[in-house]
Amino acid sequence: MAIPITTISPLRQRFIEDMHLRKLAPATQASYIRAVKKLSLFLNRSPHTATPEDLRRFQLQMVNDGVSATTINATITALSFLFSVTLDRRDALRLMSSVRTPRKLPTILSPEEVTRLINAASTPRNKTVLAIAYGAGLRISEVAALKVSDIDSQRMVLKIDQGKGNKDRFAMLSPALLNLLRDWWRIAHAQHLMLCDGWLFPGQNPVFHLTARQISRIFHAAAKEANLTKRASMHTLRHSFATHLLEQKVDIRIIQVLLGHSKLGTTAHYSQVANRTLRDVKGPLEYLTL
Repeated sequence: MAIPITTISPLRQRFIEDMHLRKLAPATQASYIRAVKKLSLFLNRSPHTATPEDLRRFQLQMVNDGVSATTINATITALSFLFSVTLDRRDALRLMSSVRTPRKLPTILSPEEVTRLINAASTPRNKTVLAIAYGAGLRISEVAALKVSDIDSQRMVLKIDQGKGNKDRFAMLSPALLNLLRDWWRIAHAQHLMLCDGWLFPGQNPVFHLTARQISRIFHAAAKEANLTKRASMHTLRHSFATHLLEQKVDIRIIQVLLGHSKLGTTAHYSQVANRTLRDVKGPLEYLTL
């Protein structure tokens, strides 16, 4: 019995080549391909035949289906790449428009809640995963991709290789975090879980690191064990890191560098949730004699 060969259309091949040519991140490429596939299913024909009115109807369908503003904007970005770069049909997008995304305040855990969460982790590895996300303010993908060689105990920094935006940066490494990392390294090597200078958090096969999904499961299992009632995710630890530093009067420009933010305005958003900072502000009413 012959095994059928899956062929790829010339349009998809050109689309993939264009993304590769511009060195888009693998996750971005996968997201763009999913968006174009959704358009193809909506049209029930090749996306290169889409008219401006077709694309308008596609966006209207997403709105009617309750698709989030973030997803709609991401889809438009993907289609913009397809029609502007691959198809050279920029005019096809003239009836599509980005959607205003509501700005919501992030969930912040208190220091006591973070302590409960980390201590509720089921294994030394899981405890270290949560501790490094909070203690260094890392994104989930950055935690997953850490290598043993990224720990610089002499300079007390962590090297973040190609973080968001394909940018290298250094994150802080506190003495308490270094102690946890050393404990985990000793345990992992004693149990032959880690390759020499390999991934800091290897999977079952040490050649590969833990995935973002696996790390997310670690967080939610610990959150359940710690009886946290707030709706939180792994990224909440990064939000909490920034907010707690701000409450400790750390200069916001330093926090910007530690988080790897390109714009100060992104970091300044945390000033809205820094409760201790707000409590320290003396309101104008206090200066009146009533």
